[in-house]
Amino acid sequence: MKRVITAITLYAGLMGSTSAFAQGTFWIQVEANTTLNEALAATRSYDAELDDVVGYRLGASGWYATALGPFSEDEAAATLQQLVVAGEVPRDSYVSDGATFGQQFWPVGANNTAQQAEPEATPAQATDETTAEVAPEPEPIVPEETPQEARRSEAQLDRAAREEIQIALQFEGFYNAGIDAAFGPGTRAAMSAWQEAKGFEATGILTTRQRTKLIDDYNAVFDSLAMASVTDRDAGIEVIMPTALVEFDRYEAPFAHYEGDDGVRVVLISQSGGQSSLYGLYDILQSLEVVPPQGERNRRENSFEINGANREIVNYTYAEVVDGAVKGYMLIWPTGDDQRRNIALDAMKDSFASTGATVLDDNAGLDEAMQSVDLVSGLEIRRADRARTGFYVSSDGTVLTTTEAVAGCSDLTLDESYPASVVATDEALGAAIVKPDQPLAPLGVASLSGSEPRIQSDLAVAGFSFGGRLASATLTFGTLADIKGLDGEDSVYRLDLEAQDGDAGGPIVNGAGLVLGMLKSDSDGSRQFPEEVSFATKAPALAAFLEANGVTSTPVDGAQSLSPHALSVKAADMSVLVSCWE
Repeated sequence: MKRVITAITLYAGLMGSTSAFAQGTFWIQVEANTTLNEALAATRSYDAELDDVVGYRLGASGWYATALGPFSEDEAAATLQQLVVAGEVPRDSYVSDGATFGQQFWPVGANNTAQQAEPEATPAQATDETTAEVAPEPEPIVPEETPQEARRSEAQLDRAAREEIQIALQFEGFYNAGIDAAFGPGTRAAMSAWQEAKGFEATGILTTRQRTKLIDDYNAVFDSLAMASVTDRDAGIEVIMPTALVEFDRYEAPFAHYEGDDGVRVVLISQSGGQSSLYGLYDILQSLEVVPPQGERNRRENSFEINGANREIVNYTYAEVVDGAVKGYMLIWPTGDDQRRNIALDAMKDSFASTGATVLDDNAGLDEAMQSVDLVSGLEIRRADRARTGFYVSSDGTVLTTTEAVAGCSDLTLDESYPASVVATDEALGAAIVKPDQPLAPLGVASLSGSEPRIQSDLAVAGFSFGGRLASATLTFGTLADIKGLDGEDSVYRLDLEAQDGDAGGPIVNGAGLVLGMLKSDSDGSRQFPEEVSFATKAPALAAFLEANGVTSTPVDGAQSLSPHALSVKAADMSVLVSCWE
């Protein structure tokens, strides 16, 4: 009940009239807030660290000020200087005569009229000790200007200074018109919005102190980047880059790597060649981890641009044919820092230039200890979140694979190059039909067997056992253990075959290369089987599923056995890597 009474009393006090202060009384205003709750929280925080903290409503503006005092004018100036130097109050704090102070809200329950400052001691009253501790003469503190004074000081600005204010307001996101040095309605509205966002009274006219803060904040961003021109003589490139964030790290042709500790990376591109080399580079870059697949691409006759973004990074890549070579750059930046990234990127776009025909040597930075199938010249290849196997079941590139291979994917690709979409699934069979977005012409199409194999007959699964690290599907051999599943399912074979996760969805073939079924995924984790136990969905069940979804397959029987090499080629030609990108 006490809290309720206190709140009611405080509200009633705030509705009272403005109080007068004693002449010669001054305060240090450290903060202003638009709501009482915000002001109370801020004032309470200052009160925990500093003495003489008070809070007043600011006249008719509706804002609430947190202040220190009261003091004499000299005491206020000296105290403000000490507190700013110590970092205990914001740098834009200032001395106020309290003319705009209205009803007091802090301390809670304080008198409505501010107490007068204690009179200064006369020389006759000063002790030897106080005389010995006289503080040095403080630097003069410029009080906040009135709107009239601010307009007069604003009129003294030259064109360059007025343009700088518009540029800073534009950079902060408050101004979106042209930079013309004319403070019209648009600029005034931007000033007012900036003042409100920074806790100042929204007059639409920046005071000298506010203009200084706006420009200082703007310049601080540039200072944190240290944008400077860098000439890489080995790469034959000159460009402005954020030297505070990156420095030269290494060469790995055709790239010169500039890296730092903040996740920002600059990669210069330098290699011999013309349009064909440019287009080849364009294709290779699409496979890199630092070039997210989401984003606009633009390939022209003699240049290209790539924009990519994901939850971690934003990438911009540019390359062109110039001076008889391919040269360009990549800017890789962590997400969530758009202001600084835009500054760096604009500077790089404006300044990038070739310094001549010099390019990186093809062997630049070659170090066998650093080579890896997962790297292209020091940049990691993008890998799918999940990679399984499928096989072609029609001449237009339609693929049959497992439901586990396509579950939860935002994007699907075939052979990591061709976008595809799921057109049908059957959870009971664990099968999915996938079609490429553009028709493909596969090297081989599966022929589904129409007869039941004999138990203990030889068979093999064609699959991408290592998630696409090998360019072609490989065969894993085994035998047929049973023509039914463990629960008696007629549509399932049990196999004596040690398969890998990447093999799931692959075709089970006999010695003639006919497809007996599709390897099922064992990723549900509901049972733990020995490594040599695998299961496959039978070809007749797959044929019925395909038929129901408009894909016709004719069962084949009695084909002639193939040599091991011919069997491997046939199985690989019909198999395809199915990649899931979540």
